[in-house]
Amino acid sequence: MSATTLQALIFDVDGTLADTESAHLAAFNHAFAEMGLDWVWDEALYTELLDISGGKERILHYWKTSCPELLEVGAMAQSDTVNRLHELKTAAYEAAVNGGAVSLRPGVLRLMDEALAQGMQLAIATTTSPVNIAALMRQAIGADWRLNFTAIGDASTAPIKKPHPQVYLQMLDALQLKPDACLALEDSSNGLRAATAAGLATLITPTHFTAHHNFAAALRVVPDLSQVNLAQLRRWHAEKQTPVKVHP
Repeated sequence: MSATTLQALIFDVDGTLADTESAHLAAFNHAFAEMGLDWVWDEALYTELLDISGGKERILHYWKTSCPELLEVGAMAQSDTVNRLHELKTAAYEAAVNGGAVSLRPGVLRLMDEALAQGMQLAIATTTSPVNIAALMRQAIGADWRLNFTAIGDASTAPIKKPHPQVYLQMLDALQLKPDACLALEDSSNGLRAATAAGLATLITPTHFTAHHNFAAALRVVPDLSQVNLAQLRRWHAEKQTPVKVHP
C-alpha cells in the first residue's frame, strides 16, 4: 500500500513560527505592574507555567497556586481581573511585535513559500489569540498574510486548549484532509500531544523554553527549519507511513 501524499502543513505559532515567549513573558510582567500587582515572573517560573496552555489559564493557575490569599475576591471579580490582565498583556505583546521585538524563526518563511509554490495548503493551529497571530504575521509577511493560509484555528475557535486535540481536529475538518495527508509543526510537548492525538505526524523545533520536554513521539526533532526543505519533509512523512516488515 503506497503512502499518502503530503498535502498540508499545519503550524503552531508561539515557539514554532517565532520564538515569542520572551516577549510574552515581558508582556505579562508589564500587565501585572499596570494593575498594581507585585507579581513578577522570571524565566524559570515562566518555563514551568508554559505547561499550562493559554494566557488566561496561565494567570489563573498562578493566582490559585501562588497567591491563594487573593482568592477571597468573588469568582466574577477574579474573572474580570484575569480578563483585564490578559487584555493589558495582549496590548503590550502586540506593541512589542509591531516594534520589531519578534521575528519568525529561521527557515519558516522559506518553507512556507516552497509549500505554497508546490500547491500545498497551509494552516495554523494554536492556543494563542487572533490578535497575537495577526500582529506577528502582519509584521513578518505583510497586510495580506491571511491569504497564505487555508484555515486558522486559535483560542477563539478552540476553547479546549492543547494538549487536547480540538484545534487540530478543527483544522483537519477545515482542510478537508485526513491526518495522514498532513504534517504538524510544533515546539512543545503539549503541542506534540495535541497533534498526535489528532493522528498527525509531528515535526518538532524546540526552543530553550521547551528543550527539556519529552519528544519521543515526534516524527523528527530538528533545531529549526533552516536546514529542512519540503523534499525532506515528504520523505520523513512517507517513511512514517511505511509499515515495518517483520521477518519470521
